[in-house]
Amino acid sequence: MSNTLVVYFSAEGTTAKVARDYAEKIGADLFEIVPETPYSKADIRWTNPLARCNKEKFGNKDVPVSGRVENFAGYDTVYVGFPIWYGAAPNVVNTFCKGYDWTGKTVHAFATSGGSGIGKSAEKLEPYVKGAKSVDAKLVKSAEDM
Repeated sequence: MSNTLVVYFSAEGTTAKVARDYAEKIGADLFEIVPETPYSKADIRWTNPLARCNKEKFGNKDVPVSGRVENFAGYDTVYVGFPIWYGAAPNVVNTFCKGYDWTGKTVHAFATSGGSGIGKSAEKLEPYVKGAKSVDAKLVKSAEDM
């Protein structure tokens, strides 16, 4: 087992590709954050005020996650990847993070986005990774940007 983990949520495949490529490049373990109820294209159509992504974000709702990372305590460094939704990680990422002890871990968030900037993603993620030694965030287009 590597002491580095790359976890990611990908709505349309962009973040998945970056996460897989980067994990392979650095020899890290890889874990996909999968919501118990998968998102449909209509669910992530943010321009529709009634879309699931909007209801979750504005309702500050937890999104149940399928599966768990085994031996999470064994990782020192965790990369957390996601598409930017409203200037931050999607709620499914926050729900995932709340399920683990982040004490002493270094957290590197990376986000993929068509138009949004990274914003305050690191600061917004911090409450969900309590105890992390440090948290930073970077907007990327590929594993080469990491």
